[in-house]
Amino acid sequence: MKIAVITDSNSGITQKEAKELGVFVASTPVLIDEETYHEDITLTQEQFYEKLKADANVSTSQPAPAAVSELWHDVLKTYDEIVYIPLSSGLSETCHTTLHLSKTEEEFKDRVWVVDNQRVSITQRQSVMDALKMAREGKSAKEIHDWLMETKMLSSIYIMVDTLKYLKKGGRLTPAAAMIGTLFKIKPVLQIQGEKLDAFKKVRKLADAKTEIINALKHDFETRFKDIVDAGKMTMAVAHTENFAEAEKFKEELKRTFPNVEFTFVNPLSLSVSVHIGPGALAAGCAIKY
Repeated sequence: MKIAVITDSNSGITQKEAKELGVFVASTPVLIDEETYHEDITLTQEQFYEKLKADANVSTSQPAPAAVSELWHDVLKTYDEIVYIPLSSGLSETCHTTLHLSKTEEEFKDRVWVVDNQRVSITQRQSVMDALKMAREGKSAKEIHDWLMETKMLSSIYIMVDTLKYLKKGGRLTPAAAMIGTLFKIKPVLQIQGEKLDAFKKVRKLADAKTEIINALKHDFETRFKDIVDAGKMTMAVAHTENFAEAEKFKEELKRTFPNVEFTFVNPLSLSVSVHIGPGALAAGCAIKY
């Protein structure tokens, strides 16, 4: 049986990488001053941040159901089944929309399995890598779907935000709170534990943010993920928003701190998250591997 793995650009997998890996990536639409672009097709990361910093009206949208349906239809011409791994349903309606599509369209019933495993960016990418490995081992789309769903809460992401400007702009902070935070040079550390983007800590320096993230991962590894770490099944990765140099430094720091945890990749954060937090952010996350 031939299994296709499809994800979206929120995973951080580029169109070029998708071809190399043998997966398909649905591009996330990005709205800039009411004009629609497609991530990594008609809009680069550099262009996105240029527009964002110029105070353009920037937002992201879910892929159109018709576009997803067309992609599935085309892929099923050469594959028997599809495992579709979209952005977490806690951050976008894409998952609910495509899940409905997979269950109501006759062509897709029992052939397209939509995975709502609450992942984004580096943890979503890990799910894609797991799905690929299982497909190569001969697992069915349902078997892959079921494992990804059973392990969906076995991941964490911690994100240091460099500026409060975009949280304020998106209505996630009041103007007064943003002003006070800016005056005191506060850099919030946010977390994604399954679904939503939530507050975690407040710091003033990048070094303090990295310490908080490392301590949070250390706590995860010593408590709820201990058995996974002991079994050698935990992975770790770094994400960033237009902050590659610091991301590379942080990668080396994490590798030294956690030599027994597999480090996988450094990736830009997805634009769906970046639009809310702006450039200069730094994140680390962990996720179980198959």
